[in-house]
Amino acid sequence: MSLVIRNIEEDDFKEVEVLTREAFWNVYRPGCCEHLVIHNMHKNKKSIEELELVAVYNHKVIGHIAYTKGHVKGSDNDTFVTFGPISVMPGFQGKDIGRKLVSISLQKAAKLGYSAVFITGDENYYSRFGFESASKYNVHMEGIPLEDEAPFFMVRCLKDKALEGVSGYYIFDDCYNVDDKDVYEFDKNFDTKKREVREGQLGM
Repeated sequence: MSLVIRNIEEDDFKEVEVLTREAFWNVYRPGCCEHLVIHNMHKNKKSIEELELVAVYNHKVIGHIAYTKGHVKGSDNDTFVTFGPISVMPGFQGKDIGRKLVSISLQKAAKLGYSAVFITGDENYYSRFGFESASKYNVHMEGIPLEDEAPFFMVRCLKDKALEGVSGYYIFDDCYNVDDKDVYEFDKNFDTKKREVREGQLGM
């Protein structure tokens, strides 16, 4: 298929919100909140523009990845980033689009001088991109006990010795924190979809 991967443009913002909502709806919770995360990321200019990519097929955005800055508490290193959410439209999933978005954006991040990428996700999937448990480097996710390896919290070093001398809790940008009430209000801007409780959702 003829797929184009390019940097996002402001005209894509609404389409990306719809895409994100479709991709995450009822996956991790009844409904989803990721489309509001993306909205806030753009509204508050938290997205790293050079790393935010869309996958376009037949003039329609069917994939998206966004990056934000993060930091390890107590460290003055400002070259750490996070990606997510990453979305692929249902119907196009399983066609290598997500892999291309991750691979291309990681290459761009390295060229731009970022030293490490911290994410949360499926370790079995992201290990193929070189991600490892962040606890291996003595970096932990805030709110998770130090003795818990938390394999879903991972890092990919883009430079040699990127985390040398760094330890502590990784702090994600606050754009990822959204209130349920705000999600419900924001959701009124979209077509009505049924929220469902499904096996495998977080907390189930």
